[in-house]
Amino acid sequence: MKNILKKVSLLLLAFVVLTPACTDLEEELFSDVTSDNFFSTDEEFIAAMGAAYTSLYSLGNHSNLWSINELASDELVVAAKGGDWFDGGVLIQLHQHTYTADNGFFNNTWTQCYGGVNTCNRLIAQFEAIESESSAAFIAELRGLRALWYFWLMDAFGNIPLVTSFDQTDAPSNSSRTEVFNFIMSELDEIIPLLDENNDASTYGRFNKWAGLALRARMNLNAEVYTGTARYAQAITDADEILNDGGFSLESVYANNFAAENSGSAENIFVIPYDQVFAQGFNWSQMTLHYGSQNTYNLAAQPWNGYAAVEEFYNSYVDPDQNPGPQGPVYTDLATATTLGTVDSRLSNFLVGPQFDAAGDQITDPGVEDADPDGPGLNFTPEINEIFPNSLRQAGARIGKYAYTMGSTQNMDNDFVLFRLGEVILTKAEAEFREGNTAEALTYINMIRARAGVTEWTSLTLDQIYAERGREMFAELVRRSDQIRFDTYDDPWWEKDADAGPFLEIFPIPQAQLDASSALNQNDGYN
Repeated sequence: MKNILKKVSLLLLAFVVLTPACTDLEEELFSDVTSDNFFSTDEEFIAAMGAAYTSLYSLGNHSNLWSINELASDELVVAAKGGDWFDGGVLIQLHQHTYTADNGFFNNTWTQCYGGVNTCNRLIAQFEAIESESSAAFIAELRGLRALWYFWLMDAFGNIPLVTSFDQTDAPSNSSRTEVFNFIMSELDEIIPLLDENNDASTYGRFNKWAGLALRARMNLNAEVYTGTARYAQAITDADEILNDGGFSLESVYANNFAAENSGSAENIFVIPYDQVFAQGFNWSQMTLHYGSQNTYNLAAQPWNGYAAVEEFYNSYVDPDQNPGPQGPVYTDLATATTLGTVDSRLSNFLVGPQFDAAGDQITDPGVEDADPDGPGLNFTPEINEIFPNSLRQAGARIGKYAYTMGSTQNMDNDFVLFRLGEVILTKAEAEFREGNTAEALTYINMIRARAGVTEWTSLTLDQIYAERGREMFAELVRRSDQIRFDTYDDPWWEKDADAGPFLEIFPIPQAQLDASSALNQNDGYN
């Protein structure tokens, strides 16, 4: 099944050369493409769209959109281990919310996202020049991808330039966050009826109707943050359409959605179809695993020993109502769950405890610090002693969400999930609760808890919904926006003080972009 789906999605790449993202909005446009000399079949349109989809491949690696969102949340941290991973302090700035406009991760994200926008604009212009009955549907698909890039930009930077014409020559100025929100929403409202309704191999890895609805539902859920006006009823409507008509269903096992061969998931709505040979760029194995983990999986390249879970977030997977008292020992006692209460199956999101090589022997860390109480035997402990300057090399639960495979290269083969039914169900639950429909909210949130193998709830609070979203959606590019919506992003947490002000909920416009264009203005609070 995976091979069939991958071949369909990789058709998008058949005639595309992978190149770095570019933000030059003044590239030469070849306008002599017509229906007489090109794009005469659906296959040719799909192949031409490949560049729009390959722009997404940068999402699965270090120092861009995913990193700034996850490291600025309470989920993940990259602690400095002596001189290793200090990187000029940019990673610690993200965790502690002391970031400034010259943090290179922000400029990486800006160029990444506007590179995606630029590619969509170019292809839309080319397709619009063709008088073809087929072009309208493909233009709608490209507009959907562009809307996704603009959503990520708006969510991160707030007041951003809107560029919808490929031949624009004037330097664009900032639009307000509300203006960008309204633009994205109007785009989605127009294109969703035009997008492909199929949920099969023909639309796998492509922006179809269900991806459009999932994006609009996420925007409606956060609308009060973005515009000051709540749109929870609209979020319910979008979620209901996916739930009732999309043909998706929850996987019986949570981890199936992130398996090495996850293209058969009945839950995943929109993914980036990575392939370790033909569609590279997903390298979480490098980013999170310890150097010695190379021997666990016989990896072709040594990992970098970076990203780890914040201990308090890891501990949130133990429900205090079911397992009162100290929560720390859970990571060493999963095999004896009966002594601890019900164990959440979503702990598959993490790698913890002693680590072994492929032969079953515990791995030794020759560089272990004298201060590490575990000694040289490699052991991932959820506790991290400090963020700087001498975090222990073995400290921190590692990201285990996407399965690692034996003998793999630094490019993982798993498909990266951007939207899935689990999130839609939680959107439905939260929006119903905020609209006063507690019984309906309980029904849907208990679907998620039942799949996780934990006790269903009989009452509900916003704090419970927030915690459940955290457990379900770990490292799926939503935690920062969830924290802002639930008003916890400004709070103190491990190795982070309370924020200096709410302006930090929007990242600064990158200094490199301000230096390059006098038309741009910095976000409030960063001047």
